[in-house]
Parts: sequence; C-alpha cells; structure tokens
Amino acid sequence: MNNQLIVRLIRLYQRCRNIWNFRYLLRKKTFKFLVSLMVGIFITTIGITTDWATSGTSTLTYKTSWIGNSIGSGNLRIQNNIEAMYVSPDGTVYTNSHWDEAGTEAGIYKDGKIISALSDTHGWGRGGGKAVTANNKYIYLAMTQGSIGNTKEDYPAEKIAWHSVRRYDLSGKTAPFPGGRGWDKSMLIVSNKSEVTGLAIIDSELYVSDFAANKIRIFDTETMKELRSFSVTNPGAMAVDKEKNLWIIQNKNGGNPAKILHYSSSGKQLPQEIADIVEPTAIAINPQGKLLVAENGSLQQILIYEIKDPPVQIGNFGCKNGIYTGISGEIRDLKLYGITGVGTDASGNIYINSNGFNKSGTDLRKFAPSGKLLWRSLGLIFVDNADADPKTDGVDLFTKQEQYQMDYSKAAGKQWTYKAYTLNPFKYPQDPRLHTSPDATFVRRIQGKPFLFLTDMYNSFLQIYRFNPTTDGKIAIPAGMFVGTNGADKPFLTGNWPPYQPQKGEWIWRDSNGNGKFENNEYDTSKDYPYIGGWWVDSKGDVWKVLRTQDGTGIRHYPLQGIDSKGNPIYSYSSMEKQTTPKIFNDLRRIEYFPQTDTMYLSGFTVDRPAFGDDTGVTGSEIARFDNWSKGNRTPRWRVVIPHDTTGKREVSTAAMSVAGDYVFAVTVKTAEVYVYNATTGVQVQKLKPGPEVGSESGWIDIPYGIRAFHRSNGEYLIFVEENWKGKVIMYRLAG
Repeated sequence: MNNQLIVRLIRLYQRCRNIWNFRYLLRKKTFKFLVSLMVGIFITTIGITTDWATSGTSTLTYKTSWIGNSIGSGNLRIQNNIEAMYVSPDGTVYTNSHWDEAGTEAGIYKDGKIISALSDTHGWGRGGGKAVTANNKYIYLAMTQGSIGNTKEDYPAEKIAWHSVRRYDLSGKTAPFPGGRGWDKSMLIVSNKSEVTGLAIIDSELYVSDFAANKIRIFDTETMKELRSFSVTNPGAMAVDKEKNLWIIQNKNGGNPAKILHYSSSGKQLPQEIADIVEPTAIAINPQGKLLVAENGSLQQILIYEIKDPPVQIGNFGCKNGIYTGISGEIRDLKLYGITGVGTDASGNIYINSNGFNKSGTDLRKFAPSGKLLWRSLGLIFVDNADADPKTDGVDLFTKQEQYQMDYSKAAGKQWTYKAYTLNPFKYPQDPRLHTSPDATFVRRIQGKPFLFLTDMYNSFLQIYRFNPTTDGKIAIPAGMFVGTNGADKPFLTGNWPPYQPQKGEWIWRDSNGNGKFENNEYDTSKDYPYIGGWWVDSKGDVWKVLRTQDGTGIRHYPLQGIDSKGNPIYSYSSMEKQTTPKIFNDLRRIEYFPQTDTMYLSGFTVDRPAFGDDTGVTGSEIARFDNWSKGNRTPRWRVVIPHDTTGKREVSTAAMSVAGDYVFAVTVKTAEVYVYNATTGVQVQKLKPGPEVGSESGWIDIPYGIRAFHRSNGEYLIFVEENWKGKVIMYRLAG
C-alpha cells in the first residue's frame, strides 16, 4: 500500500510539472511550505493507514462460544471417545480409550460431570486401551507403552510395545507396586503381541484377557503377582455374576461368530453360553443378577438375559435398531448408536456409551431403571469443523457426522442442541466416512437441495453427500467423490476399499443407481498433477481445485452438469476447465470463488514471498482478490500479506481462510488467532482470539479448512474454528 501511494504522488507531481512552470513556483517560500505541509500530512496518513492495517485495531465487537462438547474450557472436558468403561456401585464411571488429543484417554465421571482423569496416559509412547475395571482401592487400566529410544528409565526396547495393565489409586494417580515396570513402576506387562481386551475383579483377584495368548490370566490385586491362567479363544470383555463366575465375550474371528461364554473363577468352562448375538462389545451384571449385553449389530440395543441353563433373553433396553428407527439418524434419548460401554450402579441405574462408528465421539448417558434419561455428557468433535445451512440462516449446523440446531439467544456453550447423527453403516457400509478420515464440511444448497462436501487433512479427496428425508431421514447418503492423482501408477487408495477403483490416475465416482455403493460402471477417470493445494464448492455447486503446479494452469473448474435422477450432482472430466494461475503466485494453496459477483479469492506462496521448506498444510504467504474473474482478469484488486514462515522454523503460519459477506477471515496454526480483513480493500480490521468462555485457549489448527465463516441475514457473522485439542469447535459471533 505504501508503494502504491508513493507512485501516485510521483505521478501527480509529474502532471503538475507539465501544467505549470514548476521550477518558478518552487522558488517561492510560501509554496515550498505548503507543499511540505501537504506531503507531511500525506505521509502521516500513509503511516496511520499502514499501522491500522497491520495492527488489527479492534473496530468490531465479538463473543466466543463453542459447539460439540458439554464442557468448553479447563483441563477436564469430555474425552474424544470412550472404548471401554466400568461403573462402580456408587455410580462412578471409569473410562478408557486409545487416544485423546488433550491426554484424557481415561476419565472418571460422576453425576454427569468428569471429575478427574487418570494421569500420565499420553505422550512418551503411551496410550490407553479398551479395558478398565476398579475395586474399592484401585483402578486397573489397559494401556500400551511404546519404545522411545535410549533412556535411563524403564521403557521397551526399540520396535517393542508393552501391552500392559497399569494400576492407579481412586483419585487417578499411578499406584506403583514391587516388580512393577515402566518409569514409575506401575505397569504390569501382559503381552508384546496384542493389547489387553478385558478386565474383571473377583475378591482379591484381577482377571485379564490376554488376546494374543488366548488366555485369561489371574493376578493378585495387591501384589500384582500372577497366580494362574486358563485358556479361552479370542477373549474380550468380562463381567462377574453374583455367584462369582465369569461371563466372557469371545470375539468373532474370521468366519467364527462371537459368543458369550461362562467360566468359574477357577477356569472351568460352564455349560451356559449365548450364541444368538452379532457383535457384542460390552457386558455387565445388574443388581438383580441379570446379564446386560451391548449388541452393536443392527439391533443397537442392550440385551437383557436371565442367567439360566440355557440363558434366556427376557428383555432389552433402548429402541430396536437404535438411532435408525423412526426418523433415521434423529437423536432421541433411547436411540443408541455404536455402543461401546454398559454398566449399572447399586440402584439399578443404567450407564451406556455410544461412540458412533469409526470413533465418531463420546455420547455417555445415565438412565433410571424406568428408561428415563438422567444425564448426558457429549464429546462429539475430533479433527473437524462446522458449517451452516444457508437455508436456515445458520440455525442448522453440520459437522462431518453430526447435525446441530442453534438457539443464539442462549448463553455461550448452551446454544447448540445435538439433533442428528448422519452416518448409517448398516445401510451404507461403503460410506467413505467409515473408510477415511474426513475433517471439514462445506454445506451447500444446490438447486434448493442440501448437500455436504467433505475433504481431509491432506486435501487428498472431496466427498459428496445428499439427503432424502423420505427414504433416509437425517442420514447423509454417499453421492460422489473426487480423488487426486497418485504419483505412481497404482490405485489412489490402498486396501480393499473402494471396490472397482481405477488402477491409475485420478477419478470421480458418482452413485448412479443411488444405492450408496461403489460399482464398476460409476467411475470417470483422468490423470492430472498430483499435488492438490485446495478445494472449493461455490454457491452454484461448481467444484474448484487448485494445484501446486508452476506451469501456469494450476486451477481446475468442474462446472455442475446437473443433478441426476437419484439426486446426485454430476461432474465430469470432459467438462473440466483448466484456468490460468495469476502470475503473482508460484504455489497455490486455497481458492474461493463467488459467482454472484464474479469474484475470486486465492491464497498461496507468491513470487515475492516464496515458501521456506514445504509445509504442505498451510495457506501460503498472501491472499489476493480478483474481480471479473470469468472475463479473464488476473490482476489483483488487492493482495495482503498474511502470517507466514520467514525463518524456516515454522513458528508462524496461516492454516486456513474463509470469505463471507464483507470480510475475509484467516486463522493461524499455532496461536489460533483469526485475522479479519475488509473484503473490499484487503485492510485488516480485527483480530479474534479465544475468549474467557473457552478458557482463552485453543489447540493448533490442524486442517486446511479449520475456519469457516457464515453471514447471517441480521448482519451477524458466525466464524467456526477447529479446536482439536479439547474436542470442540470454537464459534465466534462477530457484529455486522
């Protein structure tokens, strides 16, 4: 901006020289004084404008809120997912999971709140697991300890992992024991081959499912010395009945279906077994001595058995077919989905965790014996961001698997209600969300119909989903998918999914027959430059892609060719347009085009400000606006330098950008600060930081679409920012 104003001043001076005898006028002292005064004022104005544009002087008011987690700040919030849990007689819930971004792999819950987290489960090669139990003195947690290289402490050798049981006191601090392993001597190594899959306690004995050895191993709960073992093929979760016998889930293996087996505490197999189940994931005994089995097959219920010879199913808990009954996907108290935990307290209250599918997130509920919901704790967000449905003016929000309904009159963190879970693995087992890790949503209305578009952390694909409330309720139906080119001559996606995938190049899949399956005649293929900078879907439904090529044609435009009879948007390589990259860029990273105004916003590294190294996830060094794009204009209306690495240390960089209404928003990677620029001038007008409502903190922005902005009809702006660290989406509300 400085340079432009100085150039204009020089041009004005030259014109004046042509009009007047300027040398004569310059001899006059009064004229010299006036010229000096004007120049001084002009330069001061330049300085003020430049300082204002870069300092982010606050001119717009905003508030901070969040969605997707019952708790918005502090060290204790609802963990990313729960893969196992144990409920004590007093209603304390102990949980376990393999991974939580903020280190809450194992939590302690009471009365609907998380009251503590087991310490030291994260980092230094450590992670949680899929089993947990407790008595009146200790908590026993299945965990994994990996190698971390040379150290004076007790760690596994290189390329070895200890699958262990770690002992804690009831407050969540480790409880070492003689002969214990690990840096603090609190770990009992069970296996170097596979993880512990079940834990239970009978009196002073700890029963451990050693899956790799096909054994149940028994240890003293105090000394942690092994006492004996007995053989069980593929042992999993366990429960102890009133006669102090064990009920053990025998996990399915290949063509062998799952069963629930009955053993005495000494290891004798008893004749009772349950075989009429599909996918048992958790098991418990209630105060009346009934056996509760979490059936994670299509029933999505807790099955209740009278323990007889043979056991008899006498009831169930939860709606048949879970969340897919009635309006499919709609959240209701008794509609379960992806069950990973069940337990009861001494009063007969029932505790159930639904994890969704492909670890969608924590949904922990407590019910009275009557079925009345007593409390619920939600931690639904992990590596994700939200977008608003334009038809409902931001009342309906979507993430990759969830739908929320907003009431903006309520207090921060209370505005969202969890309305729907949009994935159905039973009807659509080939849904890409079950086989990949998408992370950020574009919500679009195309010809009045709603669609979701999802991409991933590496911009490697774009997934497309449609809705049909008549046939599928709230479920997002797989409709299409773009993938990038693999650099080598091999399929883009490894493994057995998707079927019939082209063996070379890139492809577009469209669900031509509407069954949600990838079929042989549904692929369009091409071969293009493999390094994708970013995706965009405009308001007309056109798809845009930028490539990190330097050949001058790094923009791909896929015009919408219509919507087929099944409701899928149509795209093809035959209609794809290659468009010219503006000369200021040598590495394009993001693209947002607005057809109503024919305005293009691009970001990337420029000739003037090239990249240091090859940080693939960042937005670049500049954002530029181009008017009259479709008419061939490649001269920017403005270009603004955004925070970027200039040292090679990657301490400063911008992760994502989003344009809405009168503003361009960009968020930094490590500080999660949102820079707000005037979309007309490119001048910075504000900088947003997490407010006290979320503890004035945020994790790093990990995804290329970690910010999404929406302009409401009342003038307000909603800015959604990924907050992966503590499992939520931060929402800023900016005054219009």
